[in-house]
Amino acid sequence: MAEHKPGSMDIRGQEKTFDGFVRMATWGAIITVAILIFMALANA
Repeated sequence: MAEHKPGSMDIRGQEKTFDGFVRMATWGAIITVAILIFMALANA
């Protein structure tokens, strides 16, 4: 088995996936809040 050297693994794919996840979660939260505000205003 090869010796493991910390910091030598290529993690660009994981970083790109995580950035996409954070972006989608942020937009999802913004859209959810916007929908809730719209529903509150439309129901008044």
